[in-house]
Amino acid sequence: MAESETVFNPLESSNQEFPEVMGIKRPGAPMETHEATFADTYVIELDLDKYVDDFNRRVIGAYQEGKAAAELPADLGVARSLIPAGTGALRDFSYIAPEIPRFDFEKCVGCMSCVTQCPDTAILGKAIPASKVEAALENIADVNERAWVRSHWSRTRKYFDLPKKKGSEGALFGIFIDPTKCKGCAECVQVCEELDYHALKMVAKDETTLPRYRAAFDMFRKIGPTPAEYINERALADFMLAEERSLLYVGGAGSCMGCGEATAIRMMLAATGFANGPENVGIVASTGCNTVYGSTYPYNPYIVPWTNSLFENGPADAMGIRARWDQRGWEYKNLWVIGGDGAMYDIGFQSLSRMLASGMNIKVLVLDTQVYSNTGGQASTATFGAQEAKMTAFGKVAGGKRERRKELAQICLMHPEVYVAQTTAAHINHFYKAVMEANDYPGPAVINVYTTCQPEHGVPDCNSTHQAKLAVESRAFPIFTFDPRRGEKISERLSLVGNPAQREDWWTPPNQEKPVTFVDFARSEGRFAKQFDSEGKPSEALLQAQQDRLQNWRLLQELAGIR
Repeated sequence: MAESETVFNPLESSNQEFPEVMGIKRPGAPMETHEATFADTYVIELDLDKYVDDFNRRVIGAYQEGKAAAELPADLGVARSLIPAGTGALRDFSYIAPEIPRFDFEKCVGCMSCVTQCPDTAILGKAIPASKVEAALENIADVNERAWVRSHWSRTRKYFDLPKKKGSEGALFGIFIDPTKCKGCAECVQVCEELDYHALKMVAKDETTLPRYRAAFDMFRKIGPTPAEYINERALADFMLAEERSLLYVGGAGSCMGCGEATAIRMMLAATGFANGPENVGIVASTGCNTVYGSTYPYNPYIVPWTNSLFENGPADAMGIRARWDQRGWEYKNLWVIGGDGAMYDIGFQSLSRMLASGMNIKVLVLDTQVYSNTGGQASTATFGAQEAKMTAFGKVAGGKRERRKELAQICLMHPEVYVAQTTAAHINHFYKAVMEANDYPGPAVINVYTTCQPEHGVPDCNSTHQAKLAVESRAFPIFTFDPRRGEKISERLSLVGNPAQREDWWTPPNQEKPVTFVDFARSEGRFAKQFDSEGKPSEALLQAQQDRLQNWRLLQELAGIR
């Protein structure tokens, strides 16, 4: 640097000497003075309506055209880390996978399982009066296209026959795949096959596939919402038919194919929005996988208020927001904190415990993947014994994780007057009921959810639901609810309903001789692969992990008063 050049040091300067840096606070100056000079110097107001329109055209348009970020000027929205709601709807994933699901209307029963389990909001359903569907189809001039779109509508007992018996017009049930959101995980196909309906199958994409899928999905958007009379609130899977109230996670997130976390988030929002309205939901997201794929600039899959806090203090951040909401008279609004193993089991555990002890009306969704999925697959205290992960490697000296798994949900229920549930997205009714009970509970609530992580667990992209069910059946991850409103005793508050063979050590499936054990669960996942020898015999470490799972199950039986 030349001697004649001046080096600017704001701490040694005054605003009079350097008027272009008005807004820098001098040591000792009162905050009010700083705020006044800052406001006088900089334009800090942001017209949100104009900003959203500009963002969707200019910023997202630039990303879609592949322009470099350096070509986009900085603005107030960027300075405030704002991404408008629902921009994920503008993201196109149709180039990702070579296959896409195809619907067979003749085999569909309208169970809504495929819609519920899709992590990407890529497969959606509607029940529309038959006459309205036929009228819309007649407006399609091309005969072949009309036949293709018609094949998306099914006459089911649930939506057509039963309403007709009650004197209403029967509705046709439609299943539609959005090709811009589908990542080709085939989760919907797997779920449908395990229910023995076989109404979906994967087909190859070619030059004609995507245009036809877009045409069909265009009708889905234009035909209007499912009328309320066709939505049975007791059939909880129907929540997602009420699109305006429940589809609060629009897709476009950068999660892995088949991600179990994304399904859990979608379902939590569906139940909360359906019961309380989308305008009464807010989210504090602790840093983790959910924030990485949930805020990949410029795409935001949420259409509810969402903020990201640090890895370790999401619950503490939520306490501040809850206090402010209550001051404004917003006690009725539902505030949810989302976080994974690190945010809730490990570094953020103290913050979670403090929040639970506060008694504040805050709900927590724990995305339990048993590993640090977003930072490279390191072990956490949620990791199962004998599991291989980074920091718990398998080799000649060490044979996977030696420590026992921390049971977070059981620790949470020992806090005073806290609602707790342990569940999986695969158990649709159990999950939805737990979320609705948590929302209704006048205090803190924790929902600990088993969320399959395909790359870290070593399972196929389509197996999120399958593995979650197996985790419950094998006692690896028992489900339960704990509601202080049920009584004074733990046995009155704790329910193990939803687990198979609640009074037995292990569950034996019908027509089988051997029970399903933790070793069987481990045999199905790559993270335990090295615990089996060439003949398939489990290691001593894995047998110890199985004993740990059995002891944990017996403890829950004892607490629930059934052992």
